[in-house]
Amino acid sequence: MEYEEISTSSQLRELYDMPIELVVKKQKDELDEFTQQYLSLSPFAVISTVGSNGLLDCSPRGETPGFIKPIDKKTIAIPDRPGNNRLDSLSNIIENPSVGILLLIPGFKECLRVNGDAKIVSNIEILEKFEHNGKRPKSAIIVTIKEIYFHCAKAITRSKLWDIESQIDRQVMPTLGRMLMQQIDSSKTDDEIREVEEFIEKRVKTTLY
Repeated sequence: MEYEEISTSSQLRELYDMPIELVVKKQKDELDEFTQQYLSLSPFAVISTVGSNGLLDCSPRGETPGFIKPIDKKTIAIPDRPGNNRLDSLSNIIENPSVGILLLIPGFKECLRVNGDAKIVSNIEILEKFEHNGKRPKSAIIVTIKEIYFHCAKAITRSKLWDIESQIDRQVMPTLGRMLMQQIDSSKTDDEIREVEEFIEKRVKTTLY
C-alpha cells in the first residue's frame, strides 16, 4: 500500500478546524480543586515514557483510588509497586524525564491528562505515604507538572468502555501464560503451560505490594 503521508504541520492543519478557545484555555500547569479531587478518585493510570533511543513505553499503574498523591500544586507522586522487574518506565525516566500520564475513573467518561518531568526517588518520607500492610514501594516517581487538563468524554463514549454490555468474555482468548508460552516456545506441553499459568496466577495474588 502506498500511503498518502502528511509530513508537515500545515498539511495537518488543513484537515482540521482550529481548536475552540475553551479547549486551549483549559490547559493549566498546576493542580486545582477539581484535578485534586479527580486524583483522589482515580484507581488507574497509564504512564508514558521515552528512552534515550527514542523508543516509547506505556505502562499501566493502578490500585486503590487516590494512589497518585499530590505533594504540592505542582508536584505529584506515584508509587512503584511490584511488577515484572523489566523497569522499562523507570529506566526511561533516568534517560529522559519527560512523561505523560492518563488517569481514569471507572464510570467517568472524562479523563485527566498530565504532562511533565519525572524523577525517581527513594526518600523514606515519600515512600511512607504509600505503605500498605507494612510494605513500602522500593521507589516512587515524582512528577513536576507542566501541563494538566481534562479530556472530554468522546473516546470513552465511542468505546462504551464502562458499559456492562460491552464487556467481552475473557475466555475468547487463551490465558496469559498460554499465550506467552506459544510466543516463547511453542513446543511446551500442556503440563508445562499449566505450571506457568499457576505461577502467574500466584504472583498476581501474592506480589501486589
